[in-house]
Amino acid sequence: MTTQRISTNNLKKMALFGYFSLLIFMPLWLLVLSPSEGLSTLTTLILFTLPLLFPLKGLLQGNPFTYAWSNFIVLIYFLHSLTTLWVLPDDRLWAILELIFASTMFLGCSYYAKYKGQELGLSIRKPKKEK
Repeated sequence: MTTQRISTNNLKKMALFGYFSLLIFMPLWLLVLSPSEGLSTLTTLILFTLPLLFPLKGLLQGNPFTYAWSNFIVLIYFLHSLTTLWVLPDDRLWAILELIFASTMFLGCSYYAKYKGQELGLSIRKPKKEK
């Protein structure tokens, strides 16, 4: 009996879907759909768009290391969505969308980094020394 897993190409597509969805959705939400009264446009863009631009090149190139560390960035959006769900009932729909996009990116990046790294023979474990 063999188990079939999702191809790394599909995991990459999943991760990029979540990534680009966040990249488009966050400014749209925070500047157009439900603008913040306390944050300026520039502050909103710096806080919620700039962090997503850091891994762009590595994600497009398919670098497994970039997919792995970009999960640290996506956690910002994961926590933001959960906080918004808790404190702003009026923005519940937008927060749920953010949570879906962040979760999609997180899962896609995690499994892409794992399986692509295995395909390339990369490992974080140090080889055992022979005695």
